[in-house]
Amino acid sequence: MKLLTALFTGLDSTNSTNDKVELLKDYFLKAADEDKLWTLALFTGRRPKRNIATAQIRQWAAEVANIPAWLFDESYHAVGDLGETISLLVAGNKRGEDKTLSQWFKEIMELPTDDTVKKEFTLHSWSTLSQQEILVFNKLLMGSLRVGVSQTLIVKAIADITYIPTHVIMHRIMGNWSPVNTTYEKLIFSENNAEASAPYPFYLAYPVEHEVTGLGEVNDWFAEWKWDGIRSQIIKRNGELFIWSRGEELVTDKFPELAFLVNDLPDGTVLDGELLCLAPGTGNEIQPLPFALLQTRISRKNVSKKIMEDAPAGLILYDILEFSGEDVRTKTHEQRRLLLEQLYSSLQNKRNIKLSPLITGASWDELKQHQQKARDFLAEGLMIKRKSATYQSGRKKGDWWKWKVEPLTADAVLIYAQKGHGKRAELFTDYTFALWDNGKLVSFAKAYSGLTDKEIQEVDKFIKSNTIEKFGPVRTVKPELVFELGFEGIQQSARHKSGIAVRFPRILRWRKDKKAEEADKLEEIKKLIA
Repeated sequence: MKLLTALFTGLDSTNSTNDKVELLKDYFLKAADEDKLWTLALFTGRRPKRNIATAQIRQWAAEVANIPAWLFDESYHAVGDLGETISLLVAGNKRGEDKTLSQWFKEIMELPTDDTVKKEFTLHSWSTLSQQEILVFNKLLMGSLRVGVSQTLIVKAIADITYIPTHVIMHRIMGNWSPVNTTYEKLIFSENNAEASAPYPFYLAYPVEHEVTGLGEVNDWFAEWKWDGIRSQIIKRNGELFIWSRGEELVTDKFPELAFLVNDLPDGTVLDGELLCLAPGTGNEIQPLPFALLQTRISRKNVSKKIMEDAPAGLILYDILEFSGEDVRTKTHEQRRLLLEQLYSSLQNKRNIKLSPLITGASWDELKQHQQKARDFLAEGLMIKRKSATYQSGRKKGDWWKWKVEPLTADAVLIYAQKGHGKRAELFTDYTFALWDNGKLVSFAKAYSGLTDKEIQEVDKFIKSNTIEKFGPVRTVKPELVFELGFEGIQQSARHKSGIAVRFPRILRWRKDKKAEEADKLEEIKKLIA
């Protein structure tokens, strides 16, 4: 635990990528193999199931600190992080505890269902750990250990100390493994450790930063629609079908409409594509349905016949990563496209499997005309891919770019605010915005990003001076400030009071030139749904 605590503290105190990699390398060189494996699991989202409720931990901490619940809540809102709040309130041991990370997890996972035993274990642990160790322990207990380290940095650190190429390490740590069913040695060093189901690391694009004309000759690039769905890999190996989301979630069972691919795809095939809801059609015509329909499937454990009828799933194919058992990622994109077309033409059933169409243009200006019509096809813009590019791992600049259309916008009024977390725990940074509807302001979106540090300070000062009511951590604010919000999409929603839901809202600018009564009307924004 001491090593992990030192790593957590170090990572939390720097924004330098190089420093983070050095901290990770130092940790993986010093830690025992069992602890390395658990740390890898934590940092790649493979946390064990929680068996103690957060509400229980809060209650026990208040009892230990001998303070009422309301004071504990006020302390939490002031600090902004539950694990840190508890570490400040409960008395620890300055010497700390010498148990290893794997020992801690063994004890946590073997806790019985008896709440009395859970409480005794938690309180005893707090009494033996130092303050910083209590913070890390709380995060392990609640499954909230987040340290701002990407999987790419983890892979780089391990690759540096093992002298194994990064793309090999990335591939080996993907897939369906857990610290309970493997070892660090087997996971990292075994030549044959990749399961048949293991996906390849996804290649991710950067947003276009400058004029696309700076990318060179337009004929050197492929252009495709950027669809709004779930990026996925479809794998057929050893007679089995596996579908992975980009978030490394195995979602095969959530899309039974694609089960036929286990028979249609040849063994040793890995495809890269987009899962989304498609209106029934024929040929390669693509008629996507709103992303909200896809969300109704993602959240369900069991996909019923009605859900499949209401939200019919389909797959749009972008790329091929493995062909006849051969890793073809080092081939050029142009070569891979030919293989993909060859495989697609061999499929017997193409009803809900579509090949991503290439968008052609004799010039960048001509492509831009297509890009600006993306919303007509329920797309977010264009993907620009260099024909000579290999399929790489992670987010890399140079060969793949996402050229998105300008966001939809609305001028809205700030009506609610809540304090942030961590470094922003003392500032109101989480905002709720409203539009006018028959003379009343109706909330329609929340946004947390887009303002400069100076603007955040100004808005925070206004909120503290113009609070109308308090509801726990939320403040009702005098409706005076207007902000321009940007969002990627909009659809009807029965779950929201406004009747609409927007995708990826963020603040574009503070409209100091506008009064609240000049903000947009809900009825006008609803017209964007069409």
